Amino acid sequence: MIRRLGPLREREFRLLFAGQLVSRLGSAIAPVALAFAVLDLTGSASDLGIVLAARQIPTILFLLVGGVWADRLPRHRVMVVSNLVSGLSQVLAGALLLTGDARLWHLGALAAVNGASSAFFFPASSGVVPQTVPAPLLQQANATLRLAVNATNITGAALGGLLVAATSPGTAIVVDGASYVLAASFVGAMHLPPGLRMQGSTVVAELRDGWRDFWARGWLWAIVIQFGVVNAAGQGVVSVLGPTVANEHLGGAAAWGLVLAAMSVGLVLSGVMMLRWRPRRILRVATYSVFGSAAVLVALARPAPLLVVAAAAFASGFCIEIFGVLWDTAMQQQIPHDKLSRMYSYDALGSWVLMPVGLIVAGPVGEAIGTRAAFLGAAALVVGATALVLLSHDVRTLERRTAVATA
Repeated sequence: MIRRLGPLREREFRLLFAGQLVSRLGSAIAPVALAFAVLDLTGSASDLGIVLAARQIPTILFLLVGGVWADRLPRHRVMVVSNLVSGLSQVLAGALLLTGDARLWHLGALAAVNGASSAFFFPASSGVVPQTVPAPLLQQANATLRLAVNATNITGAALGGLLVAATSPGTAIVVDGASYVLAASFVGAMHLPPGLRMQGSTVVAELRDGWRDFWARGWLWAIVIQFGVVNAAGQGVVSVLGPTVANEHLGGAAAWGLVLAAMSVGLVLSGVMMLRWRPRRILRVATYSVFGSAAVLVALARPAPLLVVAAAAFASGFCIEIFGVLWDTAMQQQIPHDKLSRMYSYDALGSWVLMPVGLIVAGPVGEAIGTRAAFLGAAALVVGATALVLLSHDVRTLERRTAVATA
């Protein structure tokens, strides 16, 4: 096991690891807490979709700027500021809920602040990994980091359900806010070499340069378009209609926490496998794995009994983690490190741009055609978009590199 976790021998990676571990533990609690906070406040799945969309829209609007600044500044410093802003927004939201003063617009506005800060955190945290480990340890580092993050989701999702059931959604959201602050202390202790501070000309010029690099890689934009559909359809109905199904048919917040925890167990066990499995055609294998992510959508459509839904969530998590590790490795091997955060920001923009639409329409669509049809329709969109991306020659044939370019 020590050999498998080789990246943890590197000080900067250990600090990154610790920061991600703590903040993601809190973030695993937050979705359960927020879902039931809104349902307690208004009883409307559509209102939950609005709050979730309020977080996603600022993320999308600021992603490209976040990518530029993550390439310009020390990336770990960008992560610290983002963590502190996100933590403050969550503490305020939790406090409003605990005092009974929360209104839907309060939760939406604070979710928007959290989303805007995340737009800077994501490209910085994704781009910083190659700066913390030697090139031969890159896939191990990705797998180890994702393994730890996903492991916290097991306890975090279950803890979120238990906290909400035993105390209140507000308490759980305050715990999430505190986790951001603690994470900032770990990441703030990192010391990256001065030569890795990426400098540029103007924001517009760097965005234009990033767009040319993005569009020049067929495999990159093909998969980004695919995930624009996959995320909007899959995440939309799971995030909005999933808690409603759990509330009405599966047993409430604790049951939904169990489903999310089962998905995280799948993510973790898949991550363990990805520490050692190194397929040559990394994008082809990654894309095949996405088909399995539709399992939880089909199970929730009926809905199946709780244990069956949990098993389907496990399978979906296992499959999507294969994609996640291989996708990060492909990005970090194929793209120069001084442009990596910008490429991640274009990746995230395309992958997430339709998510607010999915979140907003999931509730009304579920009411109009029924939750079963909504879940099955989402599953069909996930499978169809994934099948189409395999038409790309680059996706089918791109191979892993044995050496990683650094410029």
